[in-house]
Amino acid sequence: MRIALYQPEIAGNVGAILRLAACFSVPVDIIMPTGFAFSDARLKRAAMDYGAAADITRHANVAAFDADRRAHGRRLLLMSSHASQRLPEVTFHSDDVLLMGSESAGVPDEVRDMADIRVRIPMAPGFRSLNIAVSTGIAVAEALRQTGKFPQ
Repeated sequence: MRIALYQPEIAGNVGAILRLAACFSVPVDIIMPTGFAFSDARLKRAAMDYGAAADITRHANVAAFDADRRAHGRRLLLMSSHASQRLPEVTFHSDDVLLMGSESAGVPDEVRDMADIRVRIPMAPGFRSLNIAVSTGIAVAEALRQTGKFPQ
């Protein structure tokens, strides 16, 4: 299982996701550019001392990320509030990559079209979206539960 972040904009969100990734032993792919300096103090504050334990790969652009993903034969699951496939209905594989779009814009059409599956987290009527770190936690927890890959 891997988490991929497409051009994240908010250091605090990335820090929280890196902390989640370290705690669950899930590697993170960051598709550049980011909307902040990667050494940003806000990133370090949100990740706390867990950030250094996270397995992070930075990709210069989406083409480099996609080439690496394909070379390893991994499915790409795009988490999107606009997707029709509901999270509880998805069958995860242990080598899936869960792609999260940028906070303000999601992903462009060409990135959306790369996804093997587009997944949404169901919410109560009238609500648009969850915070990206919260969404990542929900999706990763379900994927790890299904694949039996929660750390012991």
